[in-house]
Amino acid sequence: MHFTSETSSNGVIERNFTLGEITGVLWSPASGTVGAPLLLSGHSGGMHKKAPGLVAGALHCVSTYGYTVAAIDAPGHGDRPRSPQDQRWGDAIHQARAAGEPIAPIVIDYNTSLAERAVPEWQETLDALQALPEIGSGAPVGYGGMTLGVVTGLMLATVEPRIAALSIGAVFVDDALIETARTITVPVEYRIPWDDEYIDRRAGLALFDAFGSREKTLHAHPGGYNQVPEYERDSSARFFARHLRRAGMAPA
Repeated sequence: MHFTSETSSNGVIERNFTLGEITGVLWSPASGTVGAPLLLSGHSGGMHKKAPGLVAGALHCVSTYGYTVAAIDAPGHGDRPRSPQDQRWGDAIHQARAAGEPIAPIVIDYNTSLAERAVPEWQETLDALQALPEIGSGAPVGYGGMTLGVVTGLMLATVEPRIAALSIGAVFVDDALIETARTITVPVEYRIPWDDEYIDRRAGLALFDAFGSREKTLHAHPGGYNQVPEYERDSSARFFARHLRRAGMAPA
């Protein structure tokens, strides 16, 4: 892991990094908290590691709860070049939306392809992060994400035993994702946008029902997937506090 820049503001240190072809960012408390929870944050499709909502959530978790938060660009997003196939998928989504046609089948195929490529990159990133002395191998790990970030997180959780909790939002659902959810047993907090014009709430409810977790919570909010209420940000942070707290950390 090579850190390319570092800034500090309001008690939060932000460091950009590269790891081979992976581009990412790490937010951590300026005071330092060895062994504090590490949160992996997956961005939405078409966004990047410093999407405004992602950054706001990361800063809240670091400054209020003392977590460390990492995000990486998905393949073809942010600072990473897009392949010709990825460009064709992106163009097809824009064309379908402009024509008033369903975008779900295209988005599902695209997100699945991206997630399959992103999962080993997240594992490599997690290895590198836990090798840092300020994080360490004993830090409990959670994962949060929206849309593309959800697909990536669910696939990651099925192969990565270090993921101890998931706080996820809206996602396009298909049968394959339902089957993946059945294998998830860690605690899950899941948010559904009740009025999104593209994401089917019934499919979202089916996904929640499929999770194999003994502890799972469903939050529904009005509006679309990009209209998540501010209070849900703190709810997610408190969810992680309950499930990732270590000895010496006060319960939320």
